[in-house]
Amino acid sequence: MEKDESTAALMQALRGTNINDDDFAASGSTMSVVEMRSLGDSLPLDYDPPALSAYFAKRPGAVITRVLQVLSVSGGWLASVAFEALRGQLTPGSEAEVQAVARLRGVLVSLGPFFIKLGQALSIRPDILSPKAMVQLQQLCDKVPPFDSGLAMQTVRDDLDVADVAEIYSKITAEPVAAASLGQVYRATLRATGEEVAVKVQRPFVLETVSLDLHLARLLGLALRNTPISQRLDVVDLLDEFAARFYQELDYERECANGIRVAQDMRKIPRVVIPKNYPEFTSRRVHTAQWVTGEKLSQSQADDVGELVNLGVVTYLTQLLDTGFFHADPHPGNMLRTAEGELVILDFGLMTEVTDNQKYGMIEAIAHLINRDYEYIGEDFVNLEFIPKGVDTRPIVPALARVFDAALAGGGAKSINFQELAADLAEITFKFPFRIPPYFALIIRAISVLEGIALVGNPQFAIVDEAYPYISKRLLTDDSPRLRAALRYMVYGKSQTFDVDRMIDLLQALENNPNRLTPDGAAAEEAARAREALTFFFSREGEVFRTFLLDEVVNAADALSREAFTELTLTPAFSALSRLPAPPGARALLRALAPPLTEKDQKVVASIRKLTDFFLGNLDVGGVDALANARSNNPAVLQNLAPSAQSLQRARALLPVLADNREEMTRFGLQIVGRLTEMQAARALSFARDAIAARA
Repeated sequence: MEKDESTAALMQALRGTNINDDDFAASGSTMSVVEMRSLGDSLPLDYDPPALSAYFAKRPGAVITRVLQVLSVSGGWLASVAFEALRGQLTPGSEAEVQAVARLRGVLVSLGPFFIKLGQALSIRPDILSPKAMVQLQQLCDKVPPFDSGLAMQTVRDDLDVADVAEIYSKITAEPVAAASLGQVYRATLRATGEEVAVKVQRPFVLETVSLDLHLARLLGLALRNTPISQRLDVVDLLDEFAARFYQELDYERECANGIRVAQDMRKIPRVVIPKNYPEFTSRRVHTAQWVTGEKLSQSQADDVGELVNLGVVTYLTQLLDTGFFHADPHPGNMLRTAEGELVILDFGLMTEVTDNQKYGMIEAIAHLINRDYEYIGEDFVNLEFIPKGVDTRPIVPALARVFDAALAGGGAKSINFQELAADLAEITFKFPFRIPPYFALIIRAISVLEGIALVGNPQFAIVDEAYPYISKRLLTDDSPRLRAALRYMVYGKSQTFDVDRMIDLLQALENNPNRLTPDGAAAEEAARAREALTFFFSREGEVFRTFLLDEVVNAADALSREAFTELTLTPAFSALSRLPAPPGARALLRALAPPLTEKDQKVVASIRKLTDFFLGNLDVGGVDALANARSNNPAVLQNLAPSAQSLQRARALLPVLADNREEMTRFGLQIVGRLTEMQAARALSFARDAIAARA
């Protein structure tokens, strides 16, 4: 029962179920900042610890003031936590921990942006906090009282170099429509075009206050490096990662550029709206973007919410596995549904770059998971930075095997219950030297938020079912050596035996991929009934897959031709011909060129037949058992492998589509003929070599 509660709490936390997404602060909220005078120098605009140290070394008064502020606000909380810890009550998941974190929320809001953002970052880290603590911390509200609009308009005038805000905006609200710890938003109309826009203005002295807090926190982290806490968690590394991202959020010009890049990356996905950005009306402290009217996706009661969630999965997977430019601040408030049924994604201040090594590593881990090769998964975890390099993963493998065996029971990878899996993996993180990399914590959060929204309307929603088509597309189309190896491993496994069912599973997933469109955005009308998999196979995009499958097709064609020849030799006509005079060794050469089928050959033929049936939409007709009579004294193979009238009708429906890909079809056919010729030439040479050796 306790584990079930822990699991439920963890999934609530990962999905952002408890995130406070109000537009304004709760009544009575306050937030402190530190004002600093200029001494002829300036703060670094990117996170630079040595530069921060030099800057604040000249301002001891500001440092002392901030330390006193922090201690006065947090002193009571720190004393109570220390007391509970000494009594042994502050254990992970305990009621004392939950209450302590609940009290911490008010402290963090009062202390300002750095502490609020740090609390939010920790609220998605199951390797640092217990699930119940994560849930409490996610109720932390980023919204604080707005600052004076006169100061905001002065910032606009200064940064955009105008004497009057009306030079840019013909209308702008007198007060903000939303206010958060870093800035506040006004609704306005552009004078030049009449377009409605959202104008975000940064809070005064935010950069100074955040920089000072980061400087002080880093000094504390350095002091803790020689304490027991550092054995599990390097506070300085964690802080540096967090700080670098935080500085990005403070740069509105970067956010504007991010939005433009994401809009370009997502342009081919229908019904996804990325608000237009206006770099000409944007500075480091002022951001102007398109105003989009909509309701929060998490609160929408529309019938198409499920479709939009699926679209969101495609969008995030495109960022994760294709572009590598990932939206790192996903929460329900950043996704809207428009009245037209479109999905709007907002706020690109915090993005993360996913490297090719990370992309490929995730897909490789999935391939190893499907084949239950847990030793390799241990290596994958090192490659993905879950486990430090140099750590012996062998003791971890049995724990991984238990967790994944239980998760895979009853239907393979697509049957995984991620609620139980996430809880089990979170438990492992406390027993072994695991850490969840910051980039992966954000990935988990993004996908989990989408899953949480979908489950409200569809309790049967499975995120892996929506992700599998996208992973399939990447495996079948990417020509990188690592993904080709991953595809081969997924289809052939450890036994190095072609698994046609797994290949068909990948192709079926490809057909279900909502982002698999022809270049003009839709299939031609006359090919509406054509199988997408076969269309893909002979398209230019399918070149990687054709190359991958070439060996199996050649082996099947060779086996079929040899079997057809064997059956031909059993006919009366061939028997009559065989009595005619023939050059010495001719019959032996024919036998060498068409050796009897082995059991492996028959399996290859059966697999290709099954794959062909799938391509023609005819999987239930004939099937693998059609080869049961392959060795009988009648043309069984030719009869069983001959296409049915239904298959021929379906094949004719494909002709218009295949005609568009005739160059690829011709090239593939020539490759098959060339490989078959090479095989026969090799057999002939082997026969000649053996004959010469026998005469010697």
